[in-house]
Amino acid sequence: MAAAYSPLPTSSAPATVPATTTTPTPTAAGAFFSRLLEGTNNALSQRRPWPELVDRNSLAKPSSTAEAVARIRKNWAYFRVNYLLLLSGVLAFSLLSNPLSFFLLVGLLGGWIFLYLLRREPLVLLSRTYSDREVLGILTVLTIVIVFMTSVGSVLISALMIGLAMVCAHGAFRVPEDLFLDEEEPAPGFLSFLGSPALQIPVVANV
Repeated sequence: MAAAYSPLPTSSAPATVPATTTTPTPTAAGAFFSRLLEGTNNALSQRRPWPELVDRNSLAKPSSTAEAVARIRKNWAYFRVNYLLLLSGVLAFSLLSNPLSFFLLVGLLGGWIFLYLLRREPLVLLSRTYSDREVLGILTVLTIVIVFMTSVGSVLISALMIGLAMVCAHGAFRVPEDLFLDEEEPAPGFLSFLGSPALQIPVVANV
């Protein structure tokens, strides 16, 4: 009697492994500069038309110091973004006229941004780990040295004095209109992102 023959399976279908997709998470630097750009665009959208700022028909000599101060306050509330752009332009021109001061200031700002604001891990240099307090102390000392012991400080002070003199002169001679009195809330400034909650980098789980 012949034995029953049962063929063995020669192959089996491979198990299907579900594909995983990884969504890239934004870096701290990307989130920082994104918020910086958003705050800058928001502030620039609140600027007043430049022809309105330089309208010669609205200029008149103030009758007293008190009136000049009142005009400056009202004009600052109305043209604040334009005045900040004017100050920034004077500051940029002064720094570009002094390349050494410009590069020193850029390096200092880069150190504060990348070594203190955006750093998420301990700083290691020459096989030594520096704490947050040590990094803050080093950056503070470097800031004092660069600002007060080089030409950076004098360039910044002179540029700010020139810019403020221009702003105060315009504000004192620009006659505020009635629409200045019902001004809306102050617009967010260029650095308003620094006052917002700490940068939070969302973590997206793998699917």
